[in-house]
Amino acid sequence: MNRCAEAAAVAATVPDAGVGDAGLRPPMVPRQASFFPPPVPNPFVQQTHIGTASRLRIFLLGIILLPIRALLVALILLLAWPFAAISTACCPEKLTHPITGWRRKVTEPALKFLGRALFFSMGFIVTVKGKIASPLEAPIFVVAPHSTFFDGIACVIAGLPSMVSRNENAQVPLMGRLLRAVQPVLVSRVDPDSRKTTINEIIKRATSRGEWPQILVFPEGTCTNRSCLITFKPGAFIPGVPVQPILLRYPNKLDTVTWTWQGYTFIQLCVLTFCQPFTKVEVEFLPVQVPNHEEKSDPVLFANRVRNVMADALGIPVTDHTYEDCRLMISAGQLTLPMETGLVEFTKISRKLKLDWDGIRKHLDEYASIASSSKGGRIGIEEFAEYLKLPVSDVLRQLFALFDRNHDGSIDFREYVIGLAVLCNPANTEEIIQVAFKLFDVDEDGYITEEEFSTILQASLGVPALDVSGLFKEIAQGDSVSYEEVRATPSIASNKVSPENHEESTSDKKDD
Repeated sequence: MNRCAEAAAVAATVPDAGVGDAGLRPPMVPRQASFFPPPVPNPFVQQTHIGTASRLRIFLLGIILLPIRALLVALILLLAWPFAAISTACCPEKLTHPITGWRRKVTEPALKFLGRALFFSMGFIVTVKGKIASPLEAPIFVVAPHSTFFDGIACVIAGLPSMVSRNENAQVPLMGRLLRAVQPVLVSRVDPDSRKTTINEIIKRATSRGEWPQILVFPEGTCTNRSCLITFKPGAFIPGVPVQPILLRYPNKLDTVTWTWQGYTFIQLCVLTFCQPFTKVEVEFLPVQVPNHEEKSDPVLFANRVRNVMADALGIPVTDHTYEDCRLMISAGQLTLPMETGLVEFTKISRKLKLDWDGIRKHLDEYASIASSSKGGRIGIEEFAEYLKLPVSDVLRQLFALFDRNHDGSIDFREYVIGLAVLCNPANTEEIIQVAFKLFDVDEDGYITEEEFSTILQASLGVPALDVSGLFKEIAQGDSVSYEEVRATPSIASNKVSPENHEESTSDKKDD
């Protein structure tokens, strides 16, 4: 409630947004331009429509192709296991030295051949463009867009470089041994220092001047629908060494490979893909990207430049979504909101508004309490007024308009978070009190109650929790106070509030 009162005060200070002008929407306040909605609203969903004719063809081909391909895949994996076992025999799970000597010379060519045979047996026709860089030219490969478990084909085409994988994956029978054969960088979820250990291991290998195999990384960190490139995690760019971007394209009429948070399951995609006559995939190796002096000290800057290079080559936009958006999307679904409600472009929002995941997750709970009764998981002016327990008035419309950034008559979760963080900061105390008083003086008799009085003081002083019972009794002539009495209160209240109960409020607004 106090944040909404603050926002109402901001509405009063926006030029041409005078109180009392019904239906007048204030212009966008400064520093809002960089918060425009992303070009791709939801990169984590894939809805593949399969027509009747396609379903019939899949069924008929599947009768023959599915069992044959499943049998071939199983056979190739079994053939690969002895080579992987020889390669990793007597080696610890987490390697401290690279696998060298006869074991590598014997097993590596065999595993490369079997890897290509594996994808060929699944019906993949691979087109390779560009030239693969040597370990000295580019110790690290970065692959995008990451959209499916079939993206492992990039690892096969690149010559079986090391990959970053969870420690649990190395424990899986058969597949775990095959994973260990590529000398992966294993990440432990139970180790609190896992991130630091992983970064140090990547730096050690990337700067070994060819002693270790090259490292292949999917910098997006999660699967998307290939409609954009989301935020690149900086891990692959921290060593400050040259990287070679690898692009993946699946130019097929029917998409049977995309594995997103909403869409077909792992088993469904395998069955659909195995039932296709063939599946085309393009693997393109772009020129090596060498970091400049500034990028060596700023991995995020280097990651963003490489991402832009890859996006330009793909002809798709970039967005500031990240894995944390997926977590928020799942949380939204658990709160009975549409899953896409949770998508806020976490990277941009957290950086510019100084918000962490827990803070945004808390806002999602608040938002759900308002929007749960509305259709489509968006807040309209009626839900907004009902939540604040206020009638729809000119002042309330101005407050609503400041949240409604695209002026579509509703507030989504992204607009809600930005509105709270950017607009709801203490402004001039006099203006806050004046507009907040008008907002809560519902019957326009010039008086407000103790609860409303508390809300106004919280807004004007920027204090989240404040006990005003004693102060209210001192200045009230009954069970209500007038505007003049409230106006004289902040200086008294600020002296009565203990310094240890709150810190001096500062603006979270950042120049875009």
